[in-house]
Amino acid sequence: MELQSPEATRIMVAVNESSMKGYPHPSISSRTAFEWTVSKLVRSNVAEFRLLFLHVQVPDEDAFEDMDSIYASPEDFRHMKERERIRGLHLLEYFVGRSHQYGIPCEAWIKKGDPKEIICSEVKRVQPDLLVVGSRGLGPFQRVFVGTVSEFCAKHVECPVITIKRKPDETPADPVDD
Repeated sequence: MELQSPEATRIMVAVNESSMKGYPHPSISSRTAFEWTVSKLVRSNVAEFRLLFLHVQVPDEDAFEDMDSIYASPEDFRHMKERERIRGLHLLEYFVGRSHQYGIPCEAWIKKGDPKEIICSEVKRVQPDLLVVGSRGLGPFQRVFVGTVSEFCAKHVECPVITIKRKPDETPADPVDD
């Protein structure tokens, strides 16, 4: 009797852009969560795992910050939406590229909306074996105003959740930055 190999363990990693100004890069928390997943879970067993990268784009309430005028045409809005889409693709390209460097099979996609709600609905839809999210390590005061996606997901998703904190030496002056 031949033993069948088990299906790969599917790990969803919720990733986001850095909130600091400049060209979009992965947030510190997202990079830390990815690197932790690779070094502590996947290790050299790349064939046993499949990474699922989810990036949730929050509708930009300050979309006009990139414009020189409060007067906008429909074309301006099309350009803003296209720039947002491209930024999301660049973010996912980073994680997919890193996964391929390690030889880890992966998938990646973008959804729009409230990260807390979207991550929970995508976990329900995709049914990963595990969800990994980064945490900015906000103190109790900041948590009240900013809220934490990781805490919300840990309470509401139907799979195990691992929350990865930033390393102390990677924490910016303002912990809300990431």
